[in-house]
Amino acid sequence: MNFIDEAEISVSGGHGGAGCVSFRREKYVPKGGPDGGDGGHGGSVIMKVDTGLNTLQTFRRAKRFAAGRGQAGRGKNQHGKRGKDVIIKVPQGTLVRDAESGNILADLTEKNQEWIAAAGGLGGRGNARYVSATNQAPSFAQPGLEGEERRLLLELKLMADTGLVGAPNAGKSTFLSRVSAARPKIADYPFTTLIPSLGVVELSDERTMTVADIPGLIEGAHDGVGMGIEFLRHIERTGALLYIIDASEGPEKAASTFRMLEKELAQYHAPLTDKPRIIALNKMDITPPEEMEALKNLLVTTMNVEANAIFSISAATGKGIPELLEVMYQRMAEARQGDEEEEWMP
Repeated sequence: MNFIDEAEISVSGGHGGAGCVSFRREKYVPKGGPDGGDGGHGGSVIMKVDTGLNTLQTFRRAKRFAAGRGQAGRGKNQHGKRGKDVIIKVPQGTLVRDAESGNILADLTEKNQEWIAAAGGLGGRGNARYVSATNQAPSFAQPGLEGEERRLLLELKLMADTGLVGAPNAGKSTFLSRVSAARPKIADYPFTTLIPSLGVVELSDERTMTVADIPGLIEGAHDGVGMGIEFLRHIERTGALLYIIDASEGPEKAASTFRMLEKELAQYHAPLTDKPRIIALNKMDITPPEEMEALKNLLVTTMNVEANAIFSISAATGKGIPELLEVMYQRMAEARQGDEEEEWMP
């Protein structure tokens, strides 16, 4: 399945059914009163979050969604049937914008969250509704109203607890494949990862967390150089960032790579650099210990990185990863707790 994270669609609510003009026709009642029923409301187009989806692939071909029309009212005060709603299933993390103005209309981030994308038109009132002291036999009814119509832009931002950040070939995909069931493409050349990957990490005691991997970043990514700029949106919602640094490049070059990553994130979206960060110095199996230590010292003294946020790992062998995952989970739990406290702030 192709990964699609942007789409444009058209939605239209159903037209409301017309009200009915009718008079009672009963035996021995030659001048029966009005009994026209109301028209049914038009159906609505409703978006609903489906956590089983992780792409907007559905909308590659399906571009237009129209709800059902409400039925007209009938005599004997029978109201028309409501038009059928159309349910559009979207991935968790779908942002909806108005295609004309670009304004954000909805941010669908909660499980099973629903949002009315195009409301159906109201059904018209039947003539029975218009009886008054001065008009006992109204011969008119209200037509149904048109439903909403609009074009929408859908933008998917993956929902993950931790986002992986690194230069091409730093070992992000190898790390993700080792800690989760995700199987991103892995090879020894830059830009192997062409699309975002989402993995679920299972720890002891049935604890889980989600990790998102995006294509590697290179200098100028915020201006569209390389591939990372196309997918940076997928780490905007994460609670923390895990930097995967290739320590085998040597202390100076690896530290320079970290500076570049921080700079690119800041220039793309400054709040990204405010997220809790964890640094994983990868390829410890092929990097001399003294170089690993020198790199740690550089990050602490020149990049203001906390020493307890730096870990030496080998994505290839798994060494150092269990300890790293525990800290990742702790940071995730802290981020979740902080979000809950903000929601309940008076």
